[in-house]
Amino acid sequence: MIFSRIVGSFHRHHKSLIATGGRKYLNGLGITCNFSGVISEEESELKEFNDYLNNLKNHEKSGVPKGAGTDSDDGFDLGRMKRLMQSLGNPQSKYKVIHVAGTKGKGSTAAFVSNILRAEGYSVGCYTSPHIKTIRERITVGKLGNPVSAKAVNSLFQRIKVVLDQAVQLEHGHLSHFEVLTAVAFNLFAEENVHIAVIEAGLGGARDATNIISSSDLAASVITTISEEHLAALGGSLESIAVAKSGIIKHGCPVVLGGPYLPHIELILRNKASSMCSPVISASDFGNKSIIKGFSNVSGIPFQLSDIILDIVKDFQLSIELCDVKLRLLGLHQLQNAATATCAALCLRHQGWRISDESIRTGLESTQLLGRSQFLSSVEAESLGLPGATILLDGAHTKESAKALADMIQLTYPDAKLVFVVAMASDKDHQAFARELLAVKQVNAIFLTEVSIAGGQFRTASLSLLRDRWIQASNELGVTFSEYGVEEYNELLKKQSGQSADQTTLLFSSHQVLESMRIGGKILESNGTDRPGLIVVTGSLHAVSSVLCAI
Repeated sequence: MIFSRIVGSFHRHHKSLIATGGRKYLNGLGITCNFSGVISEEESELKEFNDYLNNLKNHEKSGVPKGAGTDSDDGFDLGRMKRLMQSLGNPQSKYKVIHVAGTKGKGSTAAFVSNILRAEGYSVGCYTSPHIKTIRERITVGKLGNPVSAKAVNSLFQRIKVVLDQAVQLEHGHLSHFEVLTAVAFNLFAEENVHIAVIEAGLGGARDATNIISSSDLAASVITTISEEHLAALGGSLESIAVAKSGIIKHGCPVVLGGPYLPHIELILRNKASSMCSPVISASDFGNKSIIKGFSNVSGIPFQLSDIILDIVKDFQLSIELCDVKLRLLGLHQLQNAATATCAALCLRHQGWRISDESIRTGLESTQLLGRSQFLSSVEAESLGLPGATILLDGAHTKESAKALADMIQLTYPDAKLVFVVAMASDKDHQAFARELLAVKQVNAIFLTEVSIAGGQFRTASLSLLRDRWIQASNELGVTFSEYGVEEYNELLKKQSGQSADQTTLLFSSHQVLESMRIGGKILESNGTDRPGLIVVTGSLHAVSSVLCAI
């Protein structure tokens, strides 16, 4: 790599909030959201509840202790969560549960499963994390899949606050933000009389606060993928991660495996299932076939046309053939998530749940998620000061998810000129992430930036750290960088009279996500209109949230 240091100093701005003007709302990701300058009455109704949660230990903000997700003396005390739920009457035993764990894909898979069940007419509770704009997104209830109302949350909170206070005192202040929120979700599902709940594990599985579901209440466990994230918290190896996530497998209850996994990792999961006498349904069996046939769009919304053909003969005999499924969640990884969710639906059908092939198709096709392969509309792009720009938001933050994002871009926009805007948490593998994105052709510019993580800077990856890791990755791949400060490049663009100031990949450091996107838009414009341009905001859902909250 030839590293051309065009500008020797970083562009230094005072760190500023993305939303400007009017009143502002600090969401659970730590992003200040601007809801047309006014905090809605519904969100303000949650102030007391949010304040209560914010006074508890928040591992999303501070980071997870070493070994906390392992089934060991270092692991989270699951007894604490069991005692809390018992004091609340064990509401989680009043409905059946699909429990979803995995390194990547669990949120998408949970959404697919929930929408399949809703399409059949069931009332469904779905609990996932994190959220983008409001904490209510984590808890959806009913047949429509809307976030729970602030009124319902506040009403429950006021009724159980005495119990929560007693539990906090009993546990000597060790109850966490996630534990209390999980308890609230389980209670809400019981009060709403849901037919079934789809529960996403927060970290690992064995010692996660969601893992209090008994075998008699569990309809099925789902384990999506296993890869190296939260290594320290989950034991330090891929094998220990697999062991931790296999902890959601319960005696006699079927487990759906997403995959594909490395052979020895799959063996760990299957051995655990065997020891628990749990039937295994694998979305990655040789008899299954899932393919992407092409891409198109309806009313500006892109989708991929896919076939999902499953023929499972081990443990259970399950089969389905869905052709020309229009998935709004894009990429091969999302197709695999859709296949995994379909396996879960077939597993439920085998148990006697009424689920038609048409409901499976409808549920898959209706699923979309904020910040996951999300293309902004032209109106949204214009509201950000980027009229005519094509903007993709994706919360990828691991090596595997970066590769999935890169593959999805190559499939959907193979000839596009690219600008990446990247902000990450400090506990990620930044260099491996960078390698995957730098492998994509036609990267015109990379903007490294910062956002707060869950309301604080403790876990934010600094600009200097990101810069060092991206330069190391570029050295490995032989990529040429030219480094600029944002203000200096603005001046250079003016002098170039609309022509690109450099033909190498440009590297910027900026404290502002929106500023980075707008300069990126100018760079794409300056390089002509012979090929489409694409601005990609990625690295964390916190970066994505900063954009969505500014719309």
